[in-house]
Amino acid sequence: MQIDEILCLFGKNFGGCINTSYIERISLTVQNFLARFIRKGMNYSKNALMHSRAIDFFQVWYNFVMPHKSLRLMVNCGNKKWLQRTPAMAQKLTNHIWTLKELLTFRVPVQ
Repeated sequence: MQIDEILCLFGKNFGGCINTSYIERISLTVQNFLARFIRKGMNYSKNALMHSRAIDFFQVWYNFVMPHKSLRLMVNCGNKKWLQRTPAMAQKLTNHIWTLKELLTFRVPVQ
């Protein structure tokens, strides 16, 4: 896909004005949770393979393990006011918030 096609797609969806706030927000979130992205830090990525694996792990953790405040649902069930959800729950990929142990022991089915 050419850059002109990408800009055209963004322009169609956002009324001709390209807004980078979503990209900046996720970039800040990644920098806060992954020390590899902090340029002058001790954990700065030096190996492309490990950098790629860290990004993959972060994506899965962010979508399956970490509940997002903006995705919670209001429930009136006793003294429980909110139902916490992850992006994977919002997309109906799972029905519960995963634990870190569950994430690390999950076996991906071979296709």
